[in-house]
Amino acid sequence: METSIIKIGNSRGLRLSKTILEKYHIKDKVELILEKGQIILRPIESPRKNWEEKFKEMANNNDDEPLMNDVFEDENFDEWN
Repeated sequence: METSIIKIGNSRGLRLSKTILEKYHIKDKVELILEKGQIILRPIESPRKNWEEKFKEMANNNDDEPLMNDVFEDENFDEWN
């Protein structure tokens, strides 16, 4: 696929079509990899994005209880003294 380099202010950039952005799940950022005469663009995932909102939503739905106890029946606290 051939595409043009366009002027963006004092810099130049590459315009990617909506189809390409959607197909490769490119959102806000890409990783730029320079390798043996080629440039590779890789989407950057933001796995923790919006976690704060989701945690609040879970708390509002009373869905933030631990899945297991934080103290086990066979735990021996004497060894920590």
